[in-house]
Amino acid sequence: MKVAINLENIRQQINDACKKSNRNPNEVTIIAVTKYVSTSRAKEALDAGIENLGENRDEGILEKWSVLGDKPVWHFIGTLQTRKVKNIIDKVDYIHSIDRLSLVEEINKRATKKIKCLVQVNVSGEESKHGLESENVLDFIKQLQEFENISVEGLMTMAPLTEDERALRDCFRKLRELRDQVQAFQFDFAPCSELSMGMSNDFSIAIEEGATMVRIGTALVGDDE
Repeated sequence: MKVAINLENIRQQINDACKKSNRNPNEVTIIAVTKYVSTSRAKEALDAGIENLGENRDEGILEKWSVLGDKPVWHFIGTLQTRKVKNIIDKVDYIHSIDRLSLVEEINKRATKKIKCLVQVNVSGEESKHGLESENVLDFIKQLQEFENISVEGLMTMAPLTEDERALRDCFRKLRELRDQVQAFQFDFAPCSELSMGMSNDFSIAIEEGATMVRIGTALVGDDE
């Protein structure tokens, strides 16, 4: 697999989506989701110019960290069990999946620096997905002011697995509107400027609706060797 070629194609799609929505492509961060590929494939992504890698299991971060170290910006994008925070806390730059106070408390306790966090929101309301219900997000964020090692950088969601563009846009638009509501409060501890939404099958739509971080796995690095 030629990750560099895939990256060129993805960047062109990002440029097209930004042009369509009157945005600057520099506002969009590509996170290469390397959870299904080897460390060598992750290194290929870095060599191609990717700076951000995403993993959804602590084992994945630890395995790749042992080789790549802090060269990439590390994003933990999966459901994080409270008992596993200690395994990754000194290795990640972003955690995309805070959704309960017990997790926040553990991150805050274990962290030796301010951790950039995103609140996971279950916008679609699917039972199979993790995250807060939209109506609970603002109250949840207000409770995070007391945690000195937590910076609420934004919101994250996973859209439904569907080809229905209207449903996808509705999901992404609702997350953006929710982000805007939080931003209006101008919390020092919660700048909430980031929108982590969109994956291989729908990132162009997500960008048109305001995504600032797209999590791309298969279309960029593949799903196996």
